[in-house]
Amino acid sequence: METKKNRPINTTVTRDTAKFSDMTGNIYETVAVLSKRSNQIASDMKRELHRKIEEFSAGIDTMDEIYENREQIEVVRHYEQMPKPTLQATQEYLDGEIYYRNPAKEDQNMQRLEAMENEAIAESAVAEKQ
Repeated sequence: METKKNRPINTTVTRDTAKFSDMTGNIYETVAVLSKRSNQIASDMKRELHRKIEEFSAGIDTMDEIYENREQIEVVRHYEQMPKPTLQATQEYLDGEIYYRNPAKEDQNMQRLEAMENEAIAESAVAEKQ
């Protein structure tokens, strides 16, 4: 079972919201990044859990023939005791392990750069004429 070295705390912790808006400049953008990352973590955990539980299924359809397997119970308990995906995403964000980008901001920055280049070209053309 995959365990991380730097596991997030499983208890309630008061966080400084200023730290969350430092990287993005906007607390709402940070919340969006954290929610997307926690959804990724949750879906990965779900796929991994289903893959491990499939190993125990014997293809039996009747409820009477299904028995409890000690290893299966241990696997499920392990996943129940893991920190919630939101806590993992928050810890990753605070540790700087999340890569994110905002295409809207990148487009605005590109437009600004192009405008500055066009101004520089125009200024150099005027300087050459004189």
